[in-house]
Amino acid sequence: MQAMRRVKLAGSERTAMAGARIAGKISPEERFEVTVRLRPAAPLPSSAEFFQDVPLARRRYLSRASYAKKYGTRAPDFAKLRSFAKKYGLVVVAESAARHTSVLSGTAAAFSAAFAVKLHYYTHPHGSYRGRVGSISVPKSLAAIVRGVFGLDNRPQALPHFQLPGAVSAESKKKRHASAAFTAPALARLYAFPTGSDGSGQCIGLIELGGGFRPADIDTYFNALGIPVPTVTAVSVDHGANSPTTASGPDGEVMLDIEVAAAVAPKANIAVYFAPNTSSGFLDAVTTALHDTHNKPCVVSISWGGAEATWTAQAMQQFDAAFQTAAALGVSVCVAAGDGGSADGETDALAHVDFPASSPHVLACGGTSLAASGNAITSEVVWNDAPTSATGGGISDVFAVPSYQDSAGIPPSANPGARVGRGLPDVAGDADPDTGYQVRVDGQNLVFGGTSAVAPLWAGLIALCNKQLGAPVGFLNPLLYGSLADKGLCRDITSGSNGAYAARVGWDACTGWGSPDGVAILQALKNA
Repeated sequence: MQAMRRVKLAGSERTAMAGARIAGKISPEERFEVTVRLRPAAPLPSSAEFFQDVPLARRRYLSRASYAKKYGTRAPDFAKLRSFAKKYGLVVVAESAARHTSVLSGTAAAFSAAFAVKLHYYTHPHGSYRGRVGSISVPKSLAAIVRGVFGLDNRPQALPHFQLPGAVSAESKKKRHASAAFTAPALARLYAFPTGSDGSGQCIGLIELGGGFRPADIDTYFNALGIPVPTVTAVSVDHGANSPTTASGPDGEVMLDIEVAAAVAPKANIAVYFAPNTSSGFLDAVTTALHDTHNKPCVVSISWGGAEATWTAQAMQQFDAAFQTAAALGVSVCVAAGDGGSADGETDALAHVDFPASSPHVLACGGTSLAASGNAITSEVVWNDAPTSATGGGISDVFAVPSYQDSAGIPPSANPGARVGRGLPDVAGDADPDTGYQVRVDGQNLVFGGTSAVAPLWAGLIALCNKQLGAPVGFLNPLLYGSLADKGLCRDITSGSNGAYAARVGWDACTGWGSPDGVAILQALKNA
């Protein structure tokens, strides 16, 4: 009878990581926290209501307070979850109506009983984790309330999408054109970023799943560029912290994001949300940034991700719901499209795209290889040096074609069945490590590439536009694919491929619409 009173959470199914094996049962007394995602008070805003192709002046975004009032999870739902938690010996340590989350603390034994899962220790070629396989279930009385449970499994969920030069074979290097690295301000000039704005009054949020920054490096880097040192604030999420390690580790991602975003929008405040690299930490970092009433980011940059096949369906659904909320709030979200070409680093001979870049509610950022002479671009092609060093892009296996892409000519997937789904990326920018970005990390002056750099580059551009427009750009995609599609906002990249997909005139699954023409984008948004 007990089993009949429980319901499996759709999309919660997990399999073990590739190459992982059970190392033993988890200690029943091990304590940890779990994030439960609950239903909103009303269906989230529809694309027709908030995200349509209309001029910015006619968009009516929700404030964070008004969102919480209209859509925030209601008190009776929290009360039911508290009753459930108490029954199983779990403690509620935090609740957020706006974020639709309740954080529970307890022992492994209590969580196993509460959600009918078996937890084990797993080892795999790159480390170990606490994990589960199969589905999560809840009492039938909670089935309509609970949208997702995150944190029972603490495997690493995402990879940073940055690369150092020399990461490919000598044979591949022979095929490269002569190249040089750039500072972020030099790239901003090449991409004609508007010069009448410094991003003052704006806040750029950065999601980081490890590593940290050293203030001395930030001071040295920006003083060398002759740019005011930005205000950088570390925000702890799920006990994450600013914890510098090494330049080749996650510090490289953190510093690349900070230095690129702040170099192109030098007066914008930078809020860095540090969280554990787990599905719960990642999701909590995103929702914390979106509903941060102190820092109030107007644009969020995410340079972490993984192939759709490595995520649970419930995770992708709840991340996408969060990004849908971002659009309603007028917060732009820029996400790196990945560095593993059309396979996205997977080895099953199929095409894959990276998530969260594949969410229909984010601006997915692909990569190019760029050469310049003086202040002029002389060549820009799809970045592709090797299967593991190339821009991500392709067709989602999860998300349908969004309405704004109906006229973009999205091709069928290269996989058997030729599915047509959400195409990505939407835009692009320099990502080749050998035409990459000069950065300073852990006391070293280095050069980094990867689509990790493209997300904060576009985030900085959006912050500049927000300042000059006097209104948030918000969700750019409907405009980008709609009334502004033929306005020359991007440099069309028509040469190269990322493996399964080739560049072409117009939108393509390697570089989207292309790399930015900042002045054209700003002017088009003003005139829309």
